[in-house]
Amino acid sequence: MRKVWVFGGAAVGLGMSFVALLVVGVYVVAGNLAGGMASAGRALAKGAVPAAYQGLVQKWGNLCPQLTPALLAAQLYQESGWNPTAVSPANAQGIAQFIPGTWAIYGIDANGDGKRDVWDPGDAIPSAASYDCQLAKDVKGVPGDVSDNMLAAYNAGAYRVIKAGGVPAISETQDYVKSIRSLSQSFAAPVTRIDPSQQAAGAITFAQSKLGTPYLWGGEGTAEQGGRFDCSGLTQAAYAKVGITLPRVANDQYNAGPHPSRDQLLPGDLVFFSTDPSDSRAIHHVGIYVGGGYMIDAPRTGAVIRFDPIDTRDYFGATRVTADGAKALPTAV
Repeated sequence: MRKVWVFGGAAVGLGMSFVALLVVGVYVVAGNLAGGMASAGRALAKGAVPAAYQGLVQKWGNLCPQLTPALLAAQLYQESGWNPTAVSPANAQGIAQFIPGTWAIYGIDANGDGKRDVWDPGDAIPSAASYDCQLAKDVKGVPGDVSDNMLAAYNAGAYRVIKAGGVPAISETQDYVKSIRSLSQSFAAPVTRIDPSQQAAGAITFAQSKLGTPYLWGGEGTAEQGGRFDCSGLTQAAYAKVGITLPRVANDQYNAGPHPSRDQLLPGDLVFFSTDPSDSRAIHHVGIYVGGGYMIDAPRTGAVIRFDPIDTRDYFGATRVTADGAKALPTAV
């Protein structure tokens, strides 16, 4: 069975190659989405999966009804951050993080080269999908959502899911299921065209023009600061370009308009991250949503303005910036 272990540092270990990949095809704010999208979750967002694995994830993510390409992509991202040589402290191996005993039973030679290789994504990705679908069969009669139970079984083993009558009360497993379900939204192609408002498009255009600019704590983009920003300095400057004045700090910007839910996000919405999921005053970061589950943000000292996924554990919520909402905010705190 699969050892209960979550690759917590996936986002950190992506490396520059995946960061660069985020730039390709993510900027869907102009509505440049291909026509004829498949049903929700059955097609991948353009550029969200590394090109080397896109075809494998799309094909094998449709292996059974309980699995989708977006769900498989989120699982692989959570497991290894697309790293085919990843090894966990529990000796889970490869891009799909199989422990040797599980691989010996469920690993398949999907690429037909005569060997089952846990280090080869051509075998490991199909094996992960095949194992998922087998687990879905194993837990089919268990109460609750079958895909949630399938993911829980991948993490903790089918026996624990069956015994618990659903996702077991193991915090690590519950977090695993929740994270993958949330992350999958970042990998699924929208089923309809997404267009920003004119002001949102203007704000995004400004932020996009700053991609690659080094972060500066307290940065507001002045000449003295070398045109550098911190997170809320970037969002403030972006909306200033379209005539909307925002407060300087992120947790004040949160109140600049209504708060759409995750599935209602539109390009141009500000997305916020907090150390306390119940307190907007604990917000510590903000970015500008661009579609496809990604934002443009100024992350931290040592990083540059870039595209980042929004579906992280500290995601707090979003604000749809409006001129009236911004005007209603206090000018001093």
